[in-house]
Amino acid sequence: MKSPDTVVTPSRRRFVKQSLSAGFGFTFIPAYLTSARAADNPKLPPSRRLNLGCVGVGGRAGSVIPGLTAAGTATPVAFVDVDFVTAKGVEKNLAAFPDVKRYNDFRVMLDEMGKDIDAVSVVTPDHTHFTAAIHAMALGKHVYVEKPLTHTFEEAEILMRAEKKFKVVTQMGNQGHTSAGADQFKQMLAAGIVDDIVKIEAWKSPSLWFMNAAERIPGYPAEEPMPESLKSWDLWCGPREKKAYSKMYHPFNWRGFHVYGGGMFGDWGAHIIDFAHHHLKLGLPTKITPLELADYNQVSFPLTSDIRFEFAARGEKLPAVELHWRAGEVKVQIEEKYGDPDKDGKLVAPKPGKAGTLLHRKQGDYLVQRGSHDSHSLVYPRKQMLEFRDALALHPPKLNHFESFVQASMGNGTTESPFSISGELTQVLNLGMISEYLNVELTFDPKTKRFVGNDAANALLAGAPPRAEWAPAYKLA
Repeated sequence: MKSPDTVVTPSRRRFVKQSLSAGFGFTFIPAYLTSARAADNPKLPPSRRLNLGCVGVGGRAGSVIPGLTAAGTATPVAFVDVDFVTAKGVEKNLAAFPDVKRYNDFRVMLDEMGKDIDAVSVVTPDHTHFTAAIHAMALGKHVYVEKPLTHTFEEAEILMRAEKKFKVVTQMGNQGHTSAGADQFKQMLAAGIVDDIVKIEAWKSPSLWFMNAAERIPGYPAEEPMPESLKSWDLWCGPREKKAYSKMYHPFNWRGFHVYGGGMFGDWGAHIIDFAHHHLKLGLPTKITPLELADYNQVSFPLTSDIRFEFAARGEKLPAVELHWRAGEVKVQIEEKYGDPDKDGKLVAPKPGKAGTLLHRKQGDYLVQRGSHDSHSLVYPRKQMLEFRDALALHPPKLNHFESFVQASMGNGTTESPFSISGELTQVLNLGMISEYLNVELTFDPKTKRFVGNDAANALLAGAPPRAEWAPAYKLA
């Protein structure tokens, strides 16, 4: 199947003009209430099916698109990718939906097929999440965006405003937020099990190239020939600086570079600190202190990170919290007093695993551990779990993270991780990324959403000005 030309300047200009005027007098009619439908779906009639425009088809989209379409209530009508060949796992979606029209530029897709699209999934490198999401929202499309929601603090701020302005359904792809583990944490909160948390230890073991000393490189990678399947390196770079092409950026390893990715905190932080951040109402921190950043530089993320975040008290049973984020070859240990006796009566501390959080109460009477994604929580010592048996029971939700978005987009229920929730979580991740870039202690004012006495840090809240072609996107909300 031949992909359309990515250079459609008149179409792009028309699209931006339409987007800028969206939300002022327009009535958005969902495609599933019109005659503009896709091919017949064997599971549901066209009038009850959501049409998806999928921005990003390979990589993580290899799971997201099947997830959104698994129940048969949603189907792709358009695929967008700058490379339909080398992206990992891209062939799975192309084989499953061989007749879906393909584009290299999401703006062209929305311009040509906007009337046929109800919702847009955005599963691209971090630095291009915002531009695709805001354009879709401005045209009244519901949006599902992979984590982290955005690459900068200000982009998350704009998307939270856009959610209110355009009144669309939103969901960030931290799938654990809609799970039995998430519901269990709500039960624990209601039962008082996670009252009075004063310290949170969060960690992640190495899993990406920049966290392996043998794979790290000095500076930016050298320029390499682009694969023929990559239709536009300019589109891949989007609003951010256009570096010389290297396979260390595409198809995957971009995550290790400040200019395009969010490091390990931006990647896994959304899956690890999510429950505690939302349900304990942590909000935004007042101070961020890098305690250790191994092999620190301003090109790639650290080999290991140890960062302390301080959150203010939020009310009764919600005292001030210190959150320690550690990534890399770090050792997290659980105190022996939280262990259970072995056959000889000796207390044996539990093994914390490769990723998760430990929630410490000021009373020190027990410890709560959670892993990541949809994993459930445990209480140590385990004898304490018997006392909390009812509150720790697991009850899977009726709909998973993907289908809850689809149903909410069709007017049935709400999502669990809309931008009003996931946007602030992303901003915490963004602040951590800034601390990893500057390597200085930062004081932050959650009310003004500005750093105190640090102009360099404040400049990083918005990041470098977007390249001229993309600047209008930052005015859509």
